Amino acid sequence: MRVSLSSLGAAAFRTAFDFGQREVAHWFPGHMAKGLKQMRASLRKVDCIIEIHDARIPFSGRNPLFQENLDVRPHLLVLNKMDLADTSKKWSILKQLERDGVKNILFTDCLKQRDDSVKKIVPLVTELIQNAPRFHREEDRSYCLMVIGVPNVGKSSLINALRRTNLKKGKASRVGGEPGITKAVLTKIQVCERPLMYLLDTPGVLPPKIENIETGMKLALCGTILDHLVGEDIIADYLLFSLNRLQRFGYVEKYELEGPCDDIQHVLKCIAVKLGKTQRVKAITGIGDVTIKMPNYSAAAYDFIRAFRKGELGKVMLD
Repeated sequence: MRVSLSSLGAAAFRTAFDFGQREVAHWFPGHMAKGLKQMRASLRKVDCIIEIHDARIPFSGRNPLFQENLDVRPHLLVLNKMDLADTSKKWSILKQLERDGVKNILFTDCLKQRDDSVKKIVPLVTELIQNAPRFHREEDRSYCLMVIGVPNVGKSSLINALRRTNLKKGKASRVGGEPGITKAVLTKIQVCERPLMYLLDTPGVLPPKIENIETGMKLALCGTILDHLVGEDIIADYLLFSLNRLQRFGYVEKYELEGPCDDIQHVLKCIAVKLGKTQRVKAITGIGDVTIKMPNYSAAAYDFIRAFRKGELGKVMLD
């Protein structure tokens, strides 16, 4: 849903988000550090690296620690969840990534039962491997790939999609809607018979320190950081700010608001009322304690964020 900003007035929305004194630091759980160490140790066994990232944030949050690994192996960047992204900016994104030295890029929707882009991965990876030296692996006729990326971008979904497409087999990796499902580098998972190809699933690894707080908020909004580390209230407010900035007003229709709004408390109150999300609280009055019903702002924020992550508020490009 698009609404003309001119009809709302020039001062209708915030032009900048107030992050206050918040800091984005140390979102680097122990299993991530362990996983990165295991990934480095497994690199000698790998012919090609597949880096998977969220198509809504094609630049934000790509882990710079991966770069030292990418320079010594063929590299394919898979921008997943394209069904949730505004692909009208696809070509400008490709050009920018190419300027950054990333040449092999695919957009995918790995949860889709039949995604033509997934079918392109094995032929493309095979060509990349055959055109590059295979360090310590010339005698091995099977191909081994390593899937890397920040948490909750669809690494396990990609593995399952490749198995479904090439082997007609079901899930081999657990898939979850929260970051951190894969805790360690797993054993080889076969994804193709001809050529014989295996994948190493890996835990999602965030940078040890995210310098830019807006980058951190984009990662949080897309679910790559556990919500409680940031706070669902601030994520919901940043979501409202982002949707208004992008003139994506699907939330107005979904939650039956009178019009676009920049006040997160008002929006959450309307969501809570529409969904019947209320909670009983005690109020102290002159005649004693009285129990009253209040909108459940936390439940409303939860629904607002989940609706965005499911694509129910429209397709967006946050970068």
